[in-house]
Amino acid sequence: MKVFFALLAVLCCTSGISAINIITKSQWGGRAATSKSYLAKGLSYVVIHHSAGAYCNTQATCSAQMRNMQSYHMDSLGWADIGYNYGIGADGNIYEGRGAGVMGAHATNWNSKSYGIMFIGNYNNYTPTAAQISKAKELIAWLVSQGYVSSNYTLYGHRQVGSTECPGNNLYNEIKKWSNWRA
Repeated sequence: MKVFFALLAVLCCTSGISAINIITKSQWGGRAATSKSYLAKGLSYVVIHHSAGAYCNTQATCSAQMRNMQSYHMDSLGWADIGYNYGIGADGNIYEGRGAGVMGAHATNWNSKSYGIMFIGNYNNYTPTAAQISKAKELIAWLVSQGYVSSNYTLYGHRQVGSTECPGNNLYNEIKKWSNWRA
């Protein structure tokens, strides 16, 4: 059995397969989407957002915030699902929104060509944690490794592609330091 796991580890590492831990929609208590549109592979853009709502730092409170956002997006705005592809909580977890390969509703005129990653909370008031920054970068690297996002993607803050203060000044100043951010 040890040989099997050693061989599996070698195959995973040499083939570039990587796995990340994502809290699935069912795990955070989300509803199924009412419809889905699918994205092409190898997208050129990742757009960073903040929810501008309540901050969370436990899986229970972050799950509640994901449910609140999904309810607002679906019930008040009439969208098919939560708008973002993923959320990142201050608890250091990645939360599945629409997920990989599914078009979001996060940035007008950019939904068909980008992934929307949202930090849960208002980042005019809060500073992103080291765990959030690490998880967001890990998520983007995974999206690239799986072919969902091109390796030479461009990273934007929502304010760069829409008339908004999103992703909040503190988060925006952070992502401007990331290697694929462009002015």
